[in-house]
Amino acid sequence: MPVVVLLAALAEPATVEAKVAIKVKPDGTKVVYDPSESYYVSRSSGSLRPVQGAGIADLIDHYAQDRGLSPRLVQAVIQVESAYNPRARSRKGAMGLMQLMPGTARLLRVTDPYDPGQNIRGGTLYLRRQLDRFSGDVSLALAAYNAGPGAVTQYGGIPPYRETRNYVRKVLGLYRGGGPVDFQQPDRKVAERPQRAATPTKPAAEPLERGKEVYMSRGGNNRIRFTTKRPNSD
Repeated sequence: MPVVVLLAALAEPATVEAKVAIKVKPDGTKVVYDPSESYYVSRSSGSLRPVQGAGIADLIDHYAQDRGLSPRLVQAVIQVESAYNPRARSRKGAMGLMQLMPGTARLLRVTDPYDPGQNIRGGTLYLRRQLDRFSGDVSLALAAYNAGPGAVTQYGGIPPYRETRNYVRKVLGLYRGGGPVDFQQPDRKVAERPQRAATPTKPAAEPLERGKEVYMSRGGNNRIRFTTKRPNSD
């Protein structure tokens, strides 16, 4: 539908529940989105857009590295959450680039959610916690980021919420470079913190050689031991 016709339609009394809005990006591209959602992504492009502002790009790289996250994953979350708008606020009250709810912001000690540095610091920490909680499963971590970890635990996977499932699809599509997401298959695990090396165990005793006589003896602790070496006869 041409943009002029769409705008004319919006000017008339609404007869349907669906609502749409138009955002004009700096390059002149028009994006149609649902303002009732706390996120949107350009319908004309399913790829990551360049980070807007060198300062924000530096913050993403810094905190992604600090949290052991992929910068591409953080970029995808920010693009879907706020389209890189530091002043974004959803109808539910989520704020800033990574759309932190007031309670979550307080928990993460973010005093100004509209400050890009504080917001990305808090948002990447919260995302890191969800990845750790769900063993590095990116799909579950994103679902927890959107709907809360309690919902993911309750349903034993991605909750059957349309908003949450659309959110996970969009972020993973951008993160992976496009392509459908099958929620019936477990997502590949990435972005896990390096695990500590296992403590080396004491090597097991060498097996007795076949075809040799076996002798029994007692050690100093009075424990019985078997060996193929003949004990001293004296």
